[in-house]
Amino acid sequence: MTVIDVPPPASGAQPNRRPPSGAMEKVGNYRWTICALLFFATTINYIDRQVLGLLAPSLQKDIGWTEIQYGNIVSWFTLAYAIGFLGVGRMMDRIGVRLGFTAAIVTWSLAAMSTALAHTVAGFSAARFALGLGESGNFPGAIKTVAEWFPAKERAFAAGIFNAGSNVGAILTPIFVPMIVLQWGWRAAFVVCGALGFLWLAVWLMVYREPEVHPKVSKAELAYIQQDGPVSKSRSVSWLLLLKHRQTWAFIVGKTMTDGIWWFYLYWLPKFLDARFNVKLDTVALPIIAIYLLADVGSVGGGWMSGFFMRRGFSNNKARKITMLMAAVAIVPTVFASSMPTLWTTVAIVGIAAAAHQWWSCNLFTLASDMFPRYAVASVVGVGGFFGALAGFLFQRATGVMLQSNGNNYTPIFLICGFAYVSALLIIHLLAPRLDPAPLGDVA
Repeated sequence: MTVIDVPPPASGAQPNRRPPSGAMEKVGNYRWTICALLFFATTINYIDRQVLGLLAPSLQKDIGWTEIQYGNIVSWFTLAYAIGFLGVGRMMDRIGVRLGFTAAIVTWSLAAMSTALAHTVAGFSAARFALGLGESGNFPGAIKTVAEWFPAKERAFAAGIFNAGSNVGAILTPIFVPMIVLQWGWRAAFVVCGALGFLWLAVWLMVYREPEVHPKVSKAELAYIQQDGPVSKSRSVSWLLLLKHRQTWAFIVGKTMTDGIWWFYLYWLPKFLDARFNVKLDTVALPIIAIYLLADVGSVGGGWMSGFFMRRGFSNNKARKITMLMAAVAIVPTVFASSMPTLWTTVAIVGIAAAAHQWWSCNLFTLASDMFPRYAVASVVGVGGFFGALAGFLFQRATGVMLQSNGNNYTPIFLICGFAYVSALLIIHLLAPRLDPAPLGDVA
């Protein structure tokens, strides 16, 4: 249980009798229940998007896709993800995360299930486009929820925990999807995985309320949550206003330069392992699990590390950037991934890079809540996510073209992956050297 001193009464109020010396009021932990819901939503989100990448080597041979066609199919997801980000952040800020998450998960679950109906490149592309629109709601909604439910010192850790769901989803997919495929065929895999979202939705609607009105949140926990200031009422912030601030562009740069790399891992890693080491569907689970287990450690560890620095007196700016620098440096050896002599040395290098990406990502997300008031956080994440997903769209298509033209040589792609994060952090620091709050008015 977290413990804090009872806050003093407001000016002019009748003071209550102080508790005996040393007495403290215990603060509840219901906010971590909400974080757990975000974790499971992210897990399902990644299961639904990972199924196609896992089945890609066998589907590509059965249906006859070229590398360029496969790159185009997965790029439609990222294009829709980008388009969705433009509107979903503003939607979350306007209607709140309870209804916003409901709309998002219904859309992406139906889209995931509809993939079972696809027979052609166009059919798969349409299903992936719809999936991208729905799944674009997860991260803006989750970051906004964290901003509303956690004080600043806990946000990176909370973001790291829910973001770890992405890796858990990527771990569970290669375990259970082959079982479903072997038993009922590949179409059933999309139906079963898509249906998971509706189970989560039932719990979400029963459990979620805003912290100010939630019956499970004590006054002490609410005071702890709002120790940085009360939550501002929802209000609309124009994209034009956001784009006038260097803080917004710092977040955009971080997303644009690194999101496409995570998409590459997600959609091309099973194909890379198949091309390099002949790893098939029935044997791909173990290396994929190893990579995403490492990524889980990075996700939680990155959030914990910046909080560790802050608890020892580091400023938000120093804590976040040192933590992100550690991740950026750890990713550089990825440039050697395609030339490693064995499967497991390759898995180790890519796994460390995946862990470092998640380490980086949970801190990058919290930059939005560090520099912007709560009422603008989802909009900022949405704008940054748009640019990140748009870069991912272009990167997916470029990957297909490069592989088709150079005989499946992944070396140039891994060179880009290795140096992107160090470059991005340098630009972020130039744009936001102190992570000063963006002057939007009411900073809460």
